[in-house]
Amino acid sequence: MKEFLIAAATSNSGKTTFTMGLLRALTRRGLNVQPFKCGPDYIDPMFHSLASGNESVNLDTFMSSHEHVQQLFAHYGKSADMRIVEGVMGLFDGYDRMAGSSAELAMLLNIPVVLIVSAKSTAYSVAPLIYGFKHFNPKVKIAGVVFNMVGSDRHYQLLSDACKDAGVPCLGYLAKNPDLIIPGRHLGLSISERENMERLINLAADEVEKNIDIETLLTLNSPCSLP
Repeated sequence: MKEFLIAAATSNSGKTTFTMGLLRALTRRGLNVQPFKCGPDYIDPMFHSLASGNESVNLDTFMSSHEHVQQLFAHYGKSADMRIVEGVMGLFDGYDRMAGSSAELAMLLNIPVVLIVSAKSTAYSVAPLIYGFKHFNPKVKIAGVVFNMVGSDRHYQLLSDACKDAGVPCLGYLAKNPDLIIPGRHLGLSISERENMERLINLAADEVEKNIDIETLLTLNSPCSLP
């Protein structure tokens, strides 16, 4: 079983865009991928379900016991090839410090984290940020970084160098593209909105297939396998 949590340094870094693209890219490979969402979110799970063909499941450590969350994760993912959890807000943002956060969920489920970092208006300065996320809590295993809003090959090279110097694998990037921005979200999708989301999901999947090291991503499993 392959499993990991997609988190971000801050909100609006591109978690959902990357998650949708990855779900569809893996589904194109014939994999049965079970998506999950950290917290009580109604909207992102709709996008997950469109992208993967499987109903996304909420994992909320605020309203549910830890034992129940673990049972949900095991039950709904038991027949899947992969289990992918999308986090909420920034990695360590919860309702009370880390309580209810993506980091708490990653530790509870004992799964590694893929960190999404927005590269808008920054380059090599992401090195200390990534280093801090890696070392802030050793129980949260940062398995790799994906950059969003990358402007050029040179820009990506600086970001990749920053990852290397921070001691975290760089897994690739999503290029800066206004067509990859998710439109305003609300509960429910009309037929036309569903068609638009399908186009966005496929565009995101194309970008993932082009610029993300999926083969390395597929080797991520449990924290004990990480260096």
